[in-house]
Amino acid sequence: MDYIDYYKVLSVGNKATEKEIKSAYRKLARKYHPDVNPGDAESEKKFKELNEANEVLSHPDKRKKYDKYGKDWKHAEQFEKAEQQQKAYNQQQSSRHAYTGGDSTYEGDFSDFFSSMFGGSTGFSGGQGRSHSLKGQDLTAELQLPLRQAAQTHKQTLTVNGKKIRITIPGGIANGQTIKIKGQGGPGMHGGPKGDLYITFRIDKDPVFERNGDHLYIKNKVDLYTLVLGGSIEVETLYGKVKINIKSGTNPGAKIRLKNKGFPLYKNAHQHGDLIITLDADIPKNLSAKEKELFEELKNLRK
Repeated sequence: MDYIDYYKVLSVGNKATEKEIKSAYRKLARKYHPDVNPGDAESEKKFKELNEANEVLSHPDKRKKYDKYGKDWKHAEQFEKAEQQQKAYNQQQSSRHAYTGGDSTYEGDFSDFFSSMFGGSTGFSGGQGRSHSLKGQDLTAELQLPLRQAAQTHKQTLTVNGKKIRITIPGGIANGQTIKIKGQGGPGMHGGPKGDLYITFRIDKDPVFERNGDHLYIKNKVDLYTLVLGGSIEVETLYGKVKINIKSGTNPGAKIRLKNKGFPLYKNAHQHGDLIITLDADIPKNLSAKEKELFEELKNLRK
């Protein structure tokens, strides 16, 4: 993965305080948020970089590793372990030097040492080489889905770091949910396994349905006469239109629950949440003189 200067992404210096980082992130996140820039690929890319930078720099331990190791900060533990091994080796060689008069101290900077530790001979075991493999860097990506598409198990092809990856997305995926695709991250070092790919899903709002967990909510207009007299109406669901009966004397705002007509359960497409319908009264407007007269008659009858 290419090196990204997280400080530059957030437009702060490397001595910025936690408060300054948080403030810079909030300001830029508002500017580049997908909701503010719909369909703008550059803004979406910038927003992802902002989230990645904030995740690292707002976390003291991650920031410390990033400051020291740059793009390889996720491998900090391996670096530090290698450094400890080299110190132990130097001590061992120093002890041997007292008896042999030889000079066995390692010379060169730590990056050279890391290369020797993870790519060639270490001098251990009588001079026989020992290679150390490292798992590749994990990658992260975001994928936006319409709500109705998220309800269906389907395949999609993603392009990550120039590589096309075909994945199956289970129906019922939640907004903000992250799944791991094993072995689709960065290449391993010296024979090590590939890293993993973590995909976070962002589910778009739907113009008709509102989702809460596995339940769906919808508002449905009903004319005044059906509410008063009773009757049937057609209601839209994710799976087609259905007819429901309205009892006479139903109040506006009444709710009707349709079992198993909501969102599918994640990785269990045979089970669904419910669809909750709120009946919204469609009050007639621009009444004619005759209609007003009839309503007045009805009003007087109820006295």
